[in-house]
Amino acid sequence: MIGPDYSFEEELRAGGALRVVGVDEVGRGPLAGPVLACAVWLDPARIPEGLNDSKKLTARRREALCAQILEMAEVGMGEASVEEIDEINILRASHLAMERAIAALGAQPDHVLVDGNLIPRGLTLPATAVIGGDGRSVSIAAASIVAKTARDRLMWDLAQHYPGYGWETNMGYPSKKHRDALRDMGVTPHHRRSFKPVHNILYQGE
Repeated sequence: MIGPDYSFEEELRAGGALRVVGVDEVGRGPLAGPVLACAVWLDPARIPEGLNDSKKLTARRREALCAQILEMAEVGMGEASVEEIDEINILRASHLAMERAIAALGAQPDHVLVDGNLIPRGLTLPATAVIGGDGRSVSIAAASIVAKTARDRLMWDLAQHYPGYGWETNMGYPSKKHRDALRDMGVTPHHRRSFKPVHNILYQGE
């Protein structure tokens, strides 16, 4: 199986950037819940085996790898709230969460590998956007695994307080159960009001 490797990091290290950090976010598409980001610096001598795009791994495998990453790597987490998503839009909120994740690291990176095709505008460090980065760079893959695991846990917790929307399985994404519950039970404080299906229900009487 062809997966992510350490070649981006190696090339940057050869140029003198010793602390190369990968950053990724999860939760752009859901109708509910915050967007979470994670930044990871991997020790080149202690890279967990089997790192890959979090979407290509089972939940059990993600959990196991997440535990290894937290033990072996330096990890920073960042979040942008539902209110921030509604106020500044989901792309900016995703980038804000990334900036917060990088700031939460113990030491400043020499270079940041960002999943996607855009560099967050508030990021002043040297950075490279890597399209499909979670399948190409082990640092970004590690970040995607931790971010996905953390957000899934968060949505499971929220599901206990707001049963019926299926957040424990759909993680806030617009599944049929979620959309039906939104129509039948209404909007919660954790729903993104700027997202069309939620907005339409809030203002359908107008």
